[in-house]
Amino acid sequence: MPAGFRYSRWDGSQAGFELGSEDVLDEVADDILYHGDLDAALRRLLQNGFDRDGRSVAGLRELLERLRQRRQEVMSRYDPSGPYQDIARELREIVDQERAEAAAAADAERQLELDFLPPDLAGQISALQRYDFASPEARRRFEQLVDSLRSQILAGRFNRMSESLQNMSPHDLQRFKDMLAALNNMLDQRARGEDTDGAFQQFMGQYGDFFPGNPQSLEGLLEQMARQMAAMQALLNSMTPEQRAELQALSDALLEDMDLRWQLDQLGRNLAGAFPQRGWDQGYPMSGMDPLGLVEGAQLMDELGQLDQLEHLLRHATSPAQLAEVDLDAARALLGEDSARDLERLAELARLLEEAGLIANREGRYELTPRGLRRIGQRALADLFGRLEKDRLGRHPVDRVGAGHERSYESKPYEYGDPFNLDIERTIRNAVGRSGQGVPVRLDPSDFEVARTEALTRTSTVLLLDLSLSMPMRDNFLAAKRVAMALHALISARFPQDYLGIVGFSEVARSLRPSQLPEVSWDFVYGTNMQHALLLARQLLARQSGTRQILMVTDGEPTAHLLPGGEVFFHYPPVRETLDATLSEVLRCTAEGIRINTFLLDATPQLQAFVERLATINKGRVFVTTPDTLGSYVLVDFLDQKRARRRPA
Repeated sequence: MPAGFRYSRWDGSQAGFELGSEDVLDEVADDILYHGDLDAALRRLLQNGFDRDGRSVAGLRELLERLRQRRQEVMSRYDPSGPYQDIARELREIVDQERAEAAAAADAERQLELDFLPPDLAGQISALQRYDFASPEARRRFEQLVDSLRSQILAGRFNRMSESLQNMSPHDLQRFKDMLAALNNMLDQRARGEDTDGAFQQFMGQYGDFFPGNPQSLEGLLEQMARQMAAMQALLNSMTPEQRAELQALSDALLEDMDLRWQLDQLGRNLAGAFPQRGWDQGYPMSGMDPLGLVEGAQLMDELGQLDQLEHLLRHATSPAQLAEVDLDAARALLGEDSARDLERLAELARLLEEAGLIANREGRYELTPRGLRRIGQRALADLFGRLEKDRLGRHPVDRVGAGHERSYESKPYEYGDPFNLDIERTIRNAVGRSGQGVPVRLDPSDFEVARTEALTRTSTVLLLDLSLSMPMRDNFLAAKRVAMALHALISARFPQDYLGIVGFSEVARSLRPSQLPEVSWDFVYGTNMQHALLLARQLLARQSGTRQILMVTDGEPTAHLLPGGEVFFHYPPVRETLDATLSEVLRCTAEGIRINTFLLDATPQLQAFVERLATINKGRVFVTTPDTLGSYVLVDFLDQKRARRRPA
């Protein structure tokens, strides 16, 4: 039978969750632009998680909170003194049953012996082991209790071996003691640095049935046993000192075989020395009412210990790669499928970006690759274009042909002097229509149609980016960085013949490469040195051809300028000397044919008045904008002056 398929109406619930590399980079793009640190952006993404297509991935903060809630749920539900209470209750019932039998038989001696039983559990069990029961049923229950307690004590220390320790015969008990002796011997060999591979293989051949899971190495076996014994110790540590002493005495009474007790104590000391990080002193302040048996209590302490380990790993993870150490199966058992899946996705973050070539690890730090830089720029550009009305991007006619041509996806009949960019489809259609015949098709010069081309004027642009401290303080910095990235992406992709320079300015100005943009952050200094920024921009444009322009994004008046000796003069509020030095540089730009268009954020009356003087001198344009509209203003202004269509002849 061929495989069948069933289809149902789409309701949104069928959506999968494929985490792509570009999705991850998009999540950290704004963080990178704002803070200029890819490593820190990945750490924050790791801590905070993210939402993608309506599906969320919990960050480490939320996962740690889930751990805390799970731990609190356990500690507020259970009572670690449960073993003590259960044993005491069962023992009282046995003694009461025997007392009733002795009373019925008027056996005063037995009644007196029962009256003088020691008050502690260990003492009572030791005394009753020597007592001659009158009640067969009480004797049976007592012997059953002793066997059960012995098994529970051993199983509590070795909870993964609990099935092997049930109903042990004298032969089984001797074999168990031999196993402990062989294990302690291997631990001694390990401590002396001797090779234990052969001894381990022989050990597993003899005693492997004691160890579910079939550990493949001595280290794995010891790790498993250390975890189990540490869990039992944590249960003891969670009891009151009186309860702990009671159970310890009870254990000594039940494990009366001196060799067995010595081997167990020796194993505990060896494992504590070999694995000190297991938290042998750990205890939990349990406050619940549900009693715990020894085996269940040890298993619960094991779970709490795993919660502690997972918490430690998550709390100290500073990069996604460190989460590869998480045992996802254990996380799934502790916190559920959703949390395990979130951890798996968090661990993939850096790997996805590296494998896609968007970031690279250089000397222990992640850096954006050129491809990653382009992706962030394209994302910023797409976001800004998405806000623009399409009709704002129409092309405007000019009367001259610029440097270079671009197809406009329209055609016209060929005329002498036209570039021979033949439109094959329209040309053949003309020939078929003219002849009215089938194949072969014969072409005539009158059939030729050529593609119209657009005139592209070469534009040389320098973007002046205000990096002064007021930009982040007024929430303008991220918008300005997005504009810079978007403009770089636009020019690189659609106008590769153009030039884009970038100058950052605060107290002083400096030229920036596009590859530096993502990591550029604001300067922790005061001062808005427009004069130095215009000077550098003019020097950059002096080496360029075509239409030359400066786009300046700022939120402050000029408060600094360079003195003739190169020193920086700063004063707030602006003084006439700084304003005159800045306007002098505007005059030089104007004389060299450089247009200055200014985009003002948080424009004060004083700033607007200054920029209007600048525009009067330079004949450039002034845009008063906000962080939300800044990108639209810059791109529309650039494109309005950039694209033009050649008139058809």
